[in-house]
Formats: sequence, C-alpha cells, structure tokens
Amino acid sequence: MQSPPPGVPEPSAPNRPDTASARADVEARLTPELASVVSGARRRAHRDGDRQIDTAHLLHSLLETDPGVRAAFGDGPQLARVLGYLVQRSIGYGLRWQGTVEDSGAVPVVRERPVTGWSPPAVTAMASALERAELRGEPLAGGLDLLAALAADRECRAVDVLERAGVDARSLAGRLSGTSRSV
Repeated sequence: MQSPPPGVPEPSAPNRPDTASARADVEARLTPELASVVSGARRRAHRDGDRQIDTAHLLHSLLETDPGVRAAFGDGPQLARVLGYLVQRSIGYGLRWQGTVEDSGAVPVVRERPVTGWSPPAVTAMASALERAELRGEPLAGGLDLLAALAADRECRAVDVLERAGVDARSLAGRLSGTSRSV
C-alpha cells in the first residue's frame, strides 16, 4: 500500500485495523493507474478542506489521470465542460458540499465497516468497480470500471457534476457497460 505524499494525512485511523485492512484490500486490487487516481483524489480532498474523498474527487482525478476515461467523453466539448465544473467546484462551486457527508441514497450513510476518509457513495463506487472487473475475469479494476460505477449512481456528486456539464450519465454508464478496463 502506498503512503500519501508528505503533508497529506492518512485517511484511515491507525487505531482502526478494520478500516485500514479494508482500505488496503481495496487498494491492492487496483491497477497502478487507478491507485494513482485514488492518491490524486485524496490530495484533492485535503486541498479542498474536505474530510472525505467523495465521488466528485474521484471523477476529477480520473479525468486528470486516465486517457481512456477522457476518451469516453468523445471529441466534443463535453470533457471541457465537465472539467470546468470540477474546477469551479474546487474554487467554490462545491462549498455547499464542504463539511457534509456525501449520501447518494444508494447505501445507508452509517455502514458496518466505514472506510475512514471516504464517503459512503465513493466506497460503493469503488466496490462496484472491483466487482465489474471481477465479472470480466480481471484481477484489477481500472479507470473505466470506476467511471462506469460513478455514472451508474444517479444521486452521487459525480453524476451531479456530469449532468450540470450536459453529460447524460445514464447513457455514459450504458456505453461503458461492455468496455474493458483501461490500462
């Protein structure tokens, strides 16, 4: 498991081995590229003053890091609009979210084994990405797996950003349903 860069707090509490082991298990099943996405989302959450990585942090980091994810948006202006909304979020658009727990309604906010430093929908999206990879017989989840999982949760912050940028998240999730992971 990689440590976050200096100055970025570790999201899991060291005295909570169940949380640390859950996070380590997830991170061991990611491609190096997707592990980099998670690190980027963690840094972004910290910079934004958020207590948790949420689905919009994951989306932003995916778009910055993974060319396959960027390609999923095509050649049109959609990608620029999505990135524009994400940048606006970093400089104030997301203030209505700051200090709150992301709850898409897809999972209960209180979970048996919460992953400290992750919103419940972000945990669910990562679990869905891992499941998607497993269904294809792949041992590791990649960027397109996570993008498909994010787009499928109609109530998460990532979908809010996508839809405000004019992206039909349901259509995006459908197009990605048969796509293999990006490497």
